[in-house]
Amino acid sequence: MNGIVPSPELGAIVRRWLKSYASGDKQAVVNLFSADPALGYIGSSHDEIWRADTLRQGMPNYMDDIPSFNWERDEFRGFECGELGWVEWFGERVSLENGKDITFRSTFVLHLEQGVWRIVHVHNSNPVSNMNALGYESRGFEDLLDAAMSTVSEIGQTGIASIMFTDIADSTTIAETIGDARWSRAVAHHTELLTGIIHANGGRLIKTLGDGTMSSFNSSRAALIAAQAIQIANASETNEPRLQIRIGCHTGDLIENDSDLFGTVVNKAARVATVCLPGEIRVSDATRVMVGTTKDFSFSHGVTMPLKGLEGEHLLYRLDWSEP
Repeated sequence: MNGIVPSPELGAIVRRWLKSYASGDKQAVVNLFSADPALGYIGSSHDEIWRADTLRQGMPNYMDDIPSFNWERDEFRGFECGELGWVEWFGERVSLENGKDITFRSTFVLHLEQGVWRIVHVHNSNPVSNMNALGYESRGFEDLLDAAMSTVSEIGQTGIASIMFTDIADSTTIAETIGDARWSRAVAHHTELLTGIIHANGGRLIKTLGDGTMSSFNSSRAALIAAQAIQIANASETNEPRLQIRIGCHTGDLIENDSDLFGTVVNKAARVATVCLPGEIRVSDATRVMVGTTKDFSFSHGVTMPLKGLEGEHLLYRLDWSEP
């Protein structure tokens, strides 16, 4: 079997299928389905599971019921391996004709049939935080946050500061796979990499715990430059295990030895990090406002969501970064 290779072609096929889906072109949608009995579709609702002929025959009627939609921005990653391929699709600000806006993501599996790539499986989801869906968040952030809150004075500054939290995604699974000794070396190397970037951008590493870090910056711009540099440097690493990082930033007033105010700023930064997907940088609206309009940064459209332990809805942005 051939190795796995990137496939922009499959991404373009999926985007074309989604545009047909969004515009109500039923024939184009069904024509891109595989003829194989393995064909399946899992929608974002719990009862949207259809297979084979049920899907082929029922899709046109289903499309009559759903509102038309479009999106302002999307990303995809496509890969193929022999006669099989898959695509991850991420839609930002998917706007429905009923006035609702959502973030959406889908996974597609494609099969090469008589020289034509056809969709054999679709799985759609409307992502929500673990707290909303399952009632818990990453314990790694909780432990790091507890440690930070117990030593308030270590931050050593007053006034506006940008707080950045990082952690390694899926760390428990990776550690169990490679063993404690190798995992310890990987985390040590990772922390050394982050520390150099944080210091080079004028930041202070306040806390490390396990595979997580908390740092402070005097400017939002410096924090976001550091966050981008961390993701880029991490993506450039060639040693295994290959790690993916989640980074969250928030900006606010710090008053030395005032644990309540200190706690609010740090707590929100940690909560922003908990809603990140692997490889993402998310920032609060306060951090986004502080850097203003600049060519140095590109942000997604804002998404509002609840954050554990904080009242109301919070506007968050994804900071884009490019792999080398």
